[in-house]
Amino acid sequence: MEVILADCVHHSLRHFMYRNAIFMCERLCSEFPSETNMQLLAGCFLHNNQAYAAYHILKGTQMAQSRYLFAISCFQMDLLHEAEAALCPPNEPGAEIPNGAAGHYLLGLIYRYTDRRRSAIQHFQQALSIDPLMWCAYEELCILGAAEDASSVFGEAAVLSIQKQYLHHRSENLQTLNDDLNSASARNNNSDEVRTRQLKHTQSNNLRDIPTNYQGTVNLGGAASQIVNGGSNISFYNTPSPVAAQLSAIAPPPLCRNTQQNGSSINSLGADSCSRSTVNSIIQAPRRKFVDEGKLRKISGRLFSDSGPRRSSRLAGEAVANTNVSAANNGTTNSTKYLGGSKLNSITLRSMAVRKGQSFANENIDEGIQNEAFDDSRSNASLSVSSSSPSSGNRTLEQEATKSVGGSLTNDAKIINGASEILGLLRILGEGHRLSCLFRCQDALDVYLKLPYKHYSTGWVLSQVGKVYFELVDYLEADRAFSLARHASPHSLEGMDVYSTVLYHLKEDMKLSYLAQELISTDRLAPQSWCAMGNCYSLQKDHETALKNFQRAVQLNPRFAYAHTLCGHEYVALEDFENGIQSYQSALRVDSRHYNSWYGLGMIYLRQEKLEFSEHHFRMAFQINPRSSVVMSYLGTSLHALKRSEDAMMMMEKAILADKKNPLPMYQKANILISLERFDEALQVLEELKEYAPRESSVYALMGKIYKRRYMHEKAMLNFGLALDLKPSAADVATIKAAIEKLHVPDEIEDNL
Repeated sequence: MEVILADCVHHSLRHFMYRNAIFMCERLCSEFPSETNMQLLAGCFLHNNQAYAAYHILKGTQMAQSRYLFAISCFQMDLLHEAEAALCPPNEPGAEIPNGAAGHYLLGLIYRYTDRRRSAIQHFQQALSIDPLMWCAYEELCILGAAEDASSVFGEAAVLSIQKQYLHHRSENLQTLNDDLNSASARNNNSDEVRTRQLKHTQSNNLRDIPTNYQGTVNLGGAASQIVNGGSNISFYNTPSPVAAQLSAIAPPPLCRNTQQNGSSINSLGADSCSRSTVNSIIQAPRRKFVDEGKLRKISGRLFSDSGPRRSSRLAGEAVANTNVSAANNGTTNSTKYLGGSKLNSITLRSMAVRKGQSFANENIDEGIQNEAFDDSRSNASLSVSSSSPSSGNRTLEQEATKSVGGSLTNDAKIINGASEILGLLRILGEGHRLSCLFRCQDALDVYLKLPYKHYSTGWVLSQVGKVYFELVDYLEADRAFSLARHASPHSLEGMDVYSTVLYHLKEDMKLSYLAQELISTDRLAPQSWCAMGNCYSLQKDHETALKNFQRAVQLNPRFAYAHTLCGHEYVALEDFENGIQSYQSALRVDSRHYNSWYGLGMIYLRQEKLEFSEHHFRMAFQINPRSSVVMSYLGTSLHALKRSEDAMMMMEKAILADKKNPLPMYQKANILISLERFDEALQVLEELKEYAPRESSVYALMGKIYKRRYMHEKAMLNFGLALDLKPSAADVATIKAAIEKLHVPDEIEDNL
């Protein structure tokens, strides 16, 4: 009953019928209360997104797997300290972390979200060393900025590690096969005497029951020349019995004890009793621990009905007339038709497929069906044939084991080649992801281009390419990459939050609205969907509604750092700086390398004229992303406000070199030059800037200010007029008009006013 219930639960989980799995598992735990069954029930609740139920079920359990599932439940409920205590019990400092690489990965996440970066890195690295294919651990290292070069992580050592894992599983399976072989050999030796006594007893009984003619031979009619098995007729052929000579004048037992002359039908049930009783005695023998019942049935079936290549003696079956066949020529049917090479090979294939800890319930049930499915001709096999070579079944198993060991060389080569191919692919993907997380964007693009087209054209890779272009402030290329990603994987939400920001900067309100609606219809419970909706409202200057959407994203996933940052941007737009600071700080608690939040804090402090704080936060953002032209520009602005003009000039030069298409650092450089009264250099910079931003009103307004200070009033008036024609913001319009009114007022008097 326990096996059936457990198998039903696993079957339901495999088919995503979680309610059925929970119900049946509750019956299992009620009937057979054990910690192992409680683990299964907790797993059902976790599959059904009911971490709280798994938490209460597993609280106080001690087994390693129970502690791991309990830690998963605590992590999902944001009970990080309890999750850590489950994985690393305080009273057992040297306890092994359960579930190997998965346990180290979970512990790394706990340390990351509790701001213990060094410990988190250590456990992510440990997870990768145990399982080189744990990509998520390498992703976390990239996010933390601590990932090693992908060629070293996914190199030759990783290939050897994968090979070692597969060899370990294979050695376990071969050991299981050897255990089965030894068990079968012991049972075969112990049952030799029993089979001999049964053989003699059966022969003596059969000789009395066989109707014979005057020559002492069996006379079977046409009806007896065929055996019906599941509706199929199997013809018989005359084959000399290999044991007739050994038994001298004693005839082997016929297939039927109650055979009558002149075509009487065969009583197959009576004929089954001899061989089936022997086979059943082996199956029902005391079993070794951890030996699979299905495998024992396979082995026992071979020992008595498929002991190597042999000739089978069958009943005479001439279709034209009754034929007298010598009783010495009676024998067995050819059972190799049912238990031939393919059946023999299945034990090796199954043993290789079954891993440690896997349930054998399905295999047992299948084997039981197969044993019962064989026809009566299988069970009518002569015991004399089996007894003539008692070790032939063992030799067959030994040959199979030898084949398994010999074929392992080829399998090893395949494993090495396969692991090398997988790790070669991961080296490219890992290096591209590592470089993009370090904001070495152009290098990351070059690496991604090395991928085969079938991998480059996947949604995940194209989304990463879109993010790289976004960091390069190349919004048109980012839009193109994200559009291809949507086409490749329309169901995936990977990177769609960034895509919505790309469309926001491009002011593509129609495309952004369509994207937001599509994402909401795809998954209303994904934070990316609500970030897209919030950006849509923010583009329409409806900042309050946008803020509500971003807050919904935070509610759905409090560990989604970008949603916190977008909330901060909206608070700043609403001039609610206090809540803006809290939102940015929440993002940094989730991801300390989220440079957008450091930048946002710097902007708030710059507007509040807290210049030292502003410079600190801009510098933190610069250390994380030293290639952002925007971050460098504002860092230079804060340095200039702190009267550190030379440092500010150096930072502006770096910003211009980082992105020549970005007008902001050139504009700020011109401002710094004006403050240093280097007007000619400032005009030269602004003339160059007009080529990149010909419709930027602030450029012309600043040029008008320079001409005014140089008493070139006509040129000043011309540039002020051009600035107004470009429709600046209302605040800029008021500033420009005030400058026009004071055009002939000297700067000294204007400053005093």
